[in-house]
Amino acid sequence: MNKSVILALGLVLSGIFVSAQTLDKQAPQGFDVENSAISHGKIDTIQYSSKTVGTTRKALIYTPPGFKKSEKYPVLYLLHGIGGDEKEWFNQGKPNIILDNLYAQGKLQPMIVVLPNGRAMKNDRATGDIMAKDKVQAFATFEKDLLTDLIPFVEKKYPVKKDRENRALAGLSMGGGQTQNFAFGNIDKFAWLGAFSSAPNTKEPNQLLPNSQDALKLKLIFISCGDADGLMPFSKRTSDYLRKNKIPHIFYIEPGGHDFKVWKNDLYLFSQLLFKPVNQEEVNFILKSE
Repeated sequence: MNKSVILALGLVLSGIFVSAQTLDKQAPQGFDVENSAISHGKIDTIQYSSKTVGTTRKALIYTPPGFKKSEKYPVLYLLHGIGGDEKEWFNQGKPNIILDNLYAQGKLQPMIVVLPNGRAMKNDRATGDIMAKDKVQAFATFEKDLLTDLIPFVEKKYPVKKDRENRALAGLSMGGGQTQNFAFGNIDKFAWLGAFSSAPNTKEPNQLLPNSQDALKLKLIFISCGDADGLMPFSKRTSDYLRKNKIPHIFYIEPGGHDFKVWKNDLYLFSQLLFKPVNQEEVNFILKSE
């Protein structure tokens, strides 16, 4: 009996495999289409004082359907790519619609989602030469802005849980690289990591995790990339390093290139795994099965 059959049998017998079947590898048709018959979350623009940058900065924030100020929520910080800003996910990825639909199906743990501008500089607009040295450096500077300015602001103004177990970080492309750099580099601050199509700003694995066993403290490591994406090596090398060091993680190679069709599907999958018990080996088995 081969390993796949043994694993499948074990999961079935444990009762885990049945629940995992509700996780689709590809989001169903209509997952990102607004449904007027269900309850909706709310998107607001927030402004926070950034000592790191020396100015007032903007972010979007999504509060879930049925949001109550009397309750405490976990938080997902969702990062954009090199050509975007705090509105990129909202304008192209429809995260509020995707999440609203998942809430209506009972598939999500209620959470607040923050959509920051990951370009931490005074003129943080995605204009001119977006590859200019100072603009690229601003994506690294955002680590300090996130940790010392934005997160404290959110935790002061919104009813959120403040421990690492209730704080997630995810992003696409440049934001995927930021996610790996910041989450692996601050495991005391984050317990959930989602890196979608990570860009070349991603640090080498031995820089990300000098002590690979530190990653065992993370509750979820979700790394994904489209099979036609030229940036695949930056995702694969992290996964290879984690696998070599026997660190549980999800590595999902999905159909597609470097675009929002892939990233919307990533958000659809990743969000369903957040802030609840997750067996990463089980999810890998489902995502890799035919």
